[in-house]
Amino acid sequence: MALICGDIGGTKAWLALAEVSGQRVSFAFRRRYECADFADFADLFARFRADAPTISVSGGCLALAGPVEDDGQSARITNLPWVIDAARCGALFGLPGLSLANDFAGAAAGIAALDAEGLTTLQAGEESDSAVRLVVGAGTGLGLALLVCCDTGWRPVPGEGGHIGFSPQNEEELRIHAALLRERGRVSWEHVVSGPGLANIHRILAGEYRQPAEIAAAAADGEPRALHSLRTFLGAYGAYAGDMAMATLARGGIFLAGGIAAKILPILRDSGDFLAAFQAKAHYASLLARMPVHVVTDELLGLKGAALLAAQPR
Repeated sequence: MALICGDIGGTKAWLALAEVSGQRVSFAFRRRYECADFADFADLFARFRADAPTISVSGGCLALAGPVEDDGQSARITNLPWVIDAARCGALFGLPGLSLANDFAGAAAGIAALDAEGLTTLQAGEESDSAVRLVVGAGTGLGLALLVCCDTGWRPVPGEGGHIGFSPQNEEELRIHAALLRERGRVSWEHVVSGPGLANIHRILAGEYRQPAEIAAAAADGEPRALHSLRTFLGAYGAYAGDMAMATLARGGIFLAGGIAAKILPILRDSGDFLAAFQAKAHYASLLARMPVHVVTDELLGLKGAALLAAQPR
């Protein structure tokens, strides 16, 4: 019997019927949807039900970009006016209900299902087998989760670290902070380290608004202002990831997920801006230099993680 799994973000949603064997996930059917094409998640899920083949399902998990309510039955997408009702969605497949999880809990769980082709290493470091692993990712928003080793295996622990206050570390970042502070009253890391954050950086430094994908493409073509904005973004991203790695002592490794890192991998890998800021922690620099840092290039990470969460006994 199959499991329903989903990875629902602020821009796109993956939904699938999956089979799980140990830590291996295979998909009987999967489809990507653009969230902007639907009024709410119920409409999107009904479309998936119509698109998917008729097949018996035994359970499911939807990993979504937002905090899950304490009852585990409802959640609000942070960057969309959507509320997901687990019981309503489960009824479409004849299930008593689906489980809901934060999207970065799903991403963290999915690390176990990755093979070598799904990762690119930025810093080999010295991995500690049972130490905390940190998953961070910039996309439409900025997500964070931990993987903690326990008796039953690796347990994902989600957080809302993207909403911690932004801490500028140089004059240019102070300029960005001052501009966003005037506009918003409070500046979080997500306002800088995300797709919209890249657009904010470019708007403030270059004096023009461009879509994040346009900035990244122009930077890849060597356009000076776009490249400068992207490298500024990478410096902020590295500083944030380093702070979170230091706060959690993530000696098991840091995994960069989200939609942006894999798309800008050549500049991320070659410029050195990310790792320089990641390690720039004064007398703790050597600690950060020993932590492995990887980029997740498998776009199905969250979907695989949701399938693994759905397979867990309740």
